[in-house]
Amino acid sequence: MVSPLTPKETVIVPESEVTQEPADEWQTVRMRVTAYCPCSSCCGQYADGMTACGHVIQPGETFVAADKRYAFGTEMLIPGYDHGRAVKVLDRGGAIKGDRIDVFFPSHQEALEWGVQHLDVKVHAR
Repeated sequence: MVSPLTPKETVIVPESEVTQEPADEWQTVRMRVTAYCPCSSCCGQYADGMTACGHVIQPGETFVAADKRYAFGTEMLIPGYDHGRAVKVLDRGGAIKGDRIDVFFPSHQEALEWGVQHLDVKVHAR
């Protein structure tokens, strides 16, 4: 026996009841990008292995120090740093103001080799 077909119903939902996920947006910002390491030459009295947000630095980690307008945890894509992967803002710095960031390296030599670069950094808009 064949069951009878039921007509399809169309449900119209008012736009005010539709929820949308926020767009996954990246904003490009031209930044002065310098580098630092955990040594006392780079960090002075704050060379204690802990970032400004309280994160204990682990071997092999990558992250950035940025101005307070970028919340801790903000993700950034920095050309030439960490193989193009997004890294998080986990630190601050006395000289890190405005569109300037410091990328973290495990050694002073690597930080020196990075030098000073002006790059188009992608910042994840939250």
